[in-house]
Amino acid sequence: MSPQSNDITVTRLTGSIGAEVRGVDLARDDGGDAFAAIHRAFVDHSVLVFREQSLTPDALVAVSERFGPLEQHVLKQFALPENPDVFVVSNVKEKGKPKGAVRAGQYWHSDCSYMARPTLASLLHALEIPSYGGDTMFASMAAAYEALSATMQGFLDGLTAVHDYTHAYETFFSKFPDRPPLTEEEKAKVPPVEHPLVRVHPESGRKALFVNPGFTRSVVGLSEAESRALLDFLFDHARQPDFIYRHRWAPGDLVIWDNRATWHLAIADYDMDEPRHLYRTSVAGDRPIRPAERTGRAA
Repeated sequence: MSPQSNDITVTRLTGSIGAEVRGVDLARDDGGDAFAAIHRAFVDHSVLVFREQSLTPDALVAVSERFGPLEQHVLKQFALPENPDVFVVSNVKEKGKPKGAVRAGQYWHSDCSYMARPTLASLLHALEIPSYGGDTMFASMAAAYEALSATMQGFLDGLTAVHDYTHAYETFFSKFPDRPPLTEEEKAKVPPVEHPLVRVHPESGRKALFVNPGFTRSVVGLSEAESRALLDFLFDHARQPDFIYRHRWAPGDLVIWDNRATWHLAIADYDMDEPRHLYRTSVAGDRPIRPAERTGRAA
């Protein structure tokens, strides 16, 4: 446990990812020294857990904006009507219609990696939680990269991958009628993009793998068989227990994670008749930095 400003403490949750922050009421804190300590912990640990927080949608937005300007999800129907910056993750139905995104995140992914400027940070606030199950797992892509051999790192540093939101619908959501396909209008808003397979964190300077099972379709310049073999290897490598923190939710929890250096997976091992209702905000990101750009060489 390491003391921070005032009464804030930051306690590591695993050897590679995650920390719990105590001693702050985010609904009342106005930033200043408290946020400086929180931001340092965010960069250092990639995932932060805050327990027993009571945040209205407006308060959640205010906390989120401390990390940067917010962005709205392409699925506008799952945003709060009174506050479109808040995205609802929920299995609760009202008059037979889902109140939020059902089965959201039930596959390993990094939020909105399919965008030209992928999401920087995500904040998820738990309102209702099932009596059992429904944990979220987070994996450190920085730790996963650093565990690779120097030869493999050198090979990956120069590669580019294609990210595509429709990939998740083809490989996962197609099995569930409660998540209909994207409309043509929604697809047009998120065309496939190319990103470096390894990105450099602009604040910590650490390199991290930047591919994920949910949205990465292929590796540029490789044959289909080569691309599939490489991605499967990296996906299996990154899912090792040494790189993972598993969060058990309780009402009032707020979890903030850095999409530049993590994956996450919502585990669907609970009774879908029990409510699981959460609010999420997303902090807009920037263009991923290639290792060659960071060192000043030509990209």
